[in-house]
Amino acid sequence: MAAHPERRSRRFPVFTRDTARPEGGGRAAPGGAPAPARQWPLLAVLAGSVTGLLVVLGEMRIGLLVVGASLLAGAVLRWLVPEVGMLAVRSRFTDVLTYGLLGGTVVVLALMVQPEPWLQLPFLQDLMRFLVR
Repeated sequence: MAAHPERRSRRFPVFTRDTARPEGGGRAAPGGAPAPARQWPLLAVLAGSVTGLLVVLGEMRIGLLVVGASLLAGAVLRWLVPEVGMLAVRSRFTDVLTYGLLGGTVVVLALMVQPEPWLQLPFLQDLMRFLVR
């Protein structure tokens, strides 16, 4: 009789012995491409963030909007592109949620910067009066 290959279970092991690569954590470009080309999604988000931080030196609100927009772009890249290289940290859902919440928070706070905010949320004053009494 021919030996049957051992059938592996699709269930997760009871004890984890190694760290699984996150979903989408493969190379974003073929292995023969130069290193920066293989990590273009991460480099795009980092370049946007660094650009925003440099703009902060001149105009704080605009620079913070650029940083928030680059984080939101990271969320969109993580959601739409199947292989994003090192931009993938955890599962796709966790990465999209984290990048989206951080980027959205930075954008909203940048729009509320004093003096002369571009966005006013009236319920925040009521909340502060209630909390600070």
